[in-house]
Amino acid sequence: MKVWQSSAMAFLAQVLVCCSLALLLLVSPAFATRDTNSYDGNIYALYAGNGSLVPPASTLAESLDAGRTAVMVFYLDDSADCKRFAPVVSELQRIWARSIDLMPLTIDPLLGRSANGASDPATYWNGRIPQVVVIGPDGRVLLDQDGQVPLDKINAVVSEATGFPAPDDRAINPGGNFNEVNIEVTSD
Repeated sequence: MKVWQSSAMAFLAQVLVCCSLALLLLVSPAFATRDTNSYDGNIYALYAGNGSLVPPASTLAESLDAGRTAVMVFYLDDSADCKRFAPVVSELQRIWARSIDLMPLTIDPLLGRSANGASDPATYWNGRIPQVVVIGPDGRVLLDQDGQVPLDKINAVVSEATGFPAPDDRAINPGGNFNEVNIEVTSD
């Protein structure tokens, strides 16, 4: 290889490195804000420390067929109200993990389409978020409420549906604090 070719290659390599560094300096850091209606990513991973909630482990049809209690939570990732409610949903999973089918469902696929019967989540969505719907093992709707539904209220309905006692209030994370939920998930 000729001397002028190797020096040209070295120059191009230096230019490439400099351009790469310049681009890195221009990139702004990512900011996730719980109190804005902005899309920050999966709200359960970001604001509840629990990315395992989505996609749900079972469908409403499977839950109804098995005669299990279904808890649907309708949400949007870019809703401040849903972001604030995410730790409550994570806490429901911690408390009732093996007793219910917990289904956080984004409403995007439900927009603009008709409901297709009792096993279709669109049948239960009222157009507002967050919305919690608890369906008992017999297929009856036991709770249908939107907004910041208190965890105690959901627990009472789930307890009635499953026949298992509601948890002691002292064992519940009432503030929905992200770090407290993570600590409680790892302890017995």
